[in-house]
Amino acid sequence: MASEVAPRPLAAFLGDVIGSRASSDRKGLHDTLTSALATVSAEVDTVDDIQVTAGDEFQGTFANVGEALYAALLLRLRLTPHIDVRIGVGWGDVTVLDAAHGTQDGPAWWAARAAIEWIEKQQASAGWQSVRTAYRRADIIGDTLPGPTPEAVSAALLCQDHLMGLLDERSRHILEGLMHGQTQVKLAEELGLTRQAVNQRRKQDGLAILVAAAESLRTLE
Repeated sequence: MASEVAPRPLAAFLGDVIGSRASSDRKGLHDTLTSALATVSAEVDTVDDIQVTAGDEFQGTFANVGEALYAALLLRLRLTPHIDVRIGVGWGDVTVLDAAHGTQDGPAWWAARAAIEWIEKQQASAGWQSVRTAYRRADIIGDTLPGPTPEAVSAALLCQDHLMGLLDERSRHILEGLMHGQTQVKLAEELGLTRQAVNQRRKQDGLAILVAAAESLRTLE
């Protein structure tokens, strides 16, 4: 039996697909999700790549909260409009129980699970339907740094999710392109729009603000 590895502070990334049981093509959903997880994992700095664990759930780990939140936004954009997900990020100690099978436990995972459960509860409340992302910090993290303040991060995520909920498919495509440094000319070609139309969406839909906010959140330790 593999020996337990000493815990260390990490950002636990936990997500699930909303309404997956109603899908008429669960194999197609799984393949699309798996492909998106692999692509996003290759674009960010992970400790453990984001992978499907069981059914419609997926998880990964990051060295800091900021990179996990950035990955969450990228994943949502990559899956839209076909797959909708909610993602909880938890900061705390992670213990590897079985390295061979990737079995992990610890306060970071409990915090991430609490974040997911909070999202699901809030989505049932009027005016909260756009909530998709949440961050929680473990209550006890040994002698390690406490991690980012949940209240401040939560405020930023609520605003980000609200703005995301107002975007149509084209504007989300433009947002993803801007996050990857694509020019407005290139994005216009991809969408069959004029550069002026892309720029108008960038200004009116607050896409420049979303990009700046995402980059700022990414700097969180």
